[in-house]
Amino acid sequence: MIYLLVLVATFIGMEFIAWLTHKYVMHGFGWFLHKDHHHPHNNKFEKNDFYFLIFAIPSWLCIMFGLMNHELVTAFIGFGILLYGICYVIVHEIFIHQRIKRFTKTNHPYFKAIRYAHKIHHKNMNKEQGECFGMLFVPMYYYKKALNETKK
Repeated sequence: MIYLLVLVATFIGMEFIAWLTHKYVMHGFGWFLHKDHHHPHNNKFEKNDFYFLIFAIPSWLCIMFGLMNHELVTAFIGFGILLYGICYVIVHEIFIHQRIKRFTKTNHPYFKAIRYAHKIHHKNMNKEQGECFGMLFVPMYYYKKALNETKK
């Protein structure tokens, strides 16, 4: 049971770590890699895709060293990071940006709210003055907007 709690806590904690990384690294000193994500292009891959290493390497290290040293809490921290990374690919890359055409007709208010917030984030093409840096937790305003629109 403790390992499941560690996994869930790590997964939830990753949303806050991702938010901080997005706001202060990607929209800060790491803008040179993230900039192409905010500008239209025809490339299949973006420099921004290198950011997966920020999360993949610690995940891999936690899993590997945790399993090698029989430290299952450490391994499950790595699995929590991995689970968040999988959700990132599904939600951000496939659902929001449609890099693979799936989930195109999703009408659930939660998912519409995620799309609204992300659209607002991308309205700003510059490094400064961005908003909505999270992926899974968005301001309640967007959820209420999506809920009202779904009821119509």
